[in-house]
Amino acid sequence: MEDPVNPTPARRALAEFLGTGLLVTLVVGSGIMAQRLSPTDTGLQLLENSTATALGLAVLILIFGPLSGAHFNPVVTLADYILGRGRPGALDARSVAIYIPAQVAGGILGTILANLMFALPAVTASTKDRSAGHLWLGEVVAAAGLILLIFSLGRTGRGHYGPAAVGAYIGAAYWFTSSTSFANPAVAIARAFTNTFAGIKPSSVPGFVAFELVGAAVGIGLIALLYPTGRAEHPAPVDINTDPETAAAELATTNANASSNGSTP
Repeated sequence: MEDPVNPTPARRALAEFLGTGLLVTLVVGSGIMAQRLSPTDTGLQLLENSTATALGLAVLILIFGPLSGAHFNPVVTLADYILGRGRPGALDARSVAIYIPAQVAGGILGTILANLMFALPAVTASTKDRSAGHLWLGEVVAAAGLILLIFSLGRTGRGHYGPAAVGAYIGAAYWFTSSTSFANPAVAIARAFTNTFAGIKPSSVPGFVAFELVGAAVGIGLIALLYPTGRAEHPAPVDINTDPETAAAELATTNANASSNGSTP
């Protein structure tokens, strides 16, 4: 019988496909509903959209986290691969190669599902232009902050806070970034397939993806500086789904090992 805690690559890919698809369905569907409920108030539309996304994202991480780590995002997958190299159980290149296509495909189907649920054509190319330097800067900030949050939690034994913390960050970043925090290439690509509140013009997508990658690089650099690997005084990453008691036990073991090696915890 297959171990549910260590699923096969196919099950992990399916988790990323479904998780990213449902995330995009949340974003696009709540955006459409917000437009219909508050047609004359853009601020209220954004509040409705961001609240649904923040809450729904936390739930999706809880559902799919034990299977795939609940990345739902190519920049998180790439960061996990880069930051985890050389560590036991780290994400390998094969996983990256199956995660990212699954995320993109899932995201596109998530948009189609949202469109169909609201009696819209399955695919409509967005006309909302988002090509501007200040928006790209917003994506750098959004993506860097997301990577910094996720991996700082993992490397300090607080991964169990991940679902709530990531949901809260994305909900807040809707408001403090000029781009409304896509922070996700798969989501940016998928949102080009709907001409609704959450849409992005196809010609704007490459700029968003490029600067999300820049933001991820900034986040990776900050993690390497603030929580470097290979140093005994810093705890090893803890899975995002680890419960507090297990996390505390792992940290205690790490600190005990550090002390025995003559290092200061």
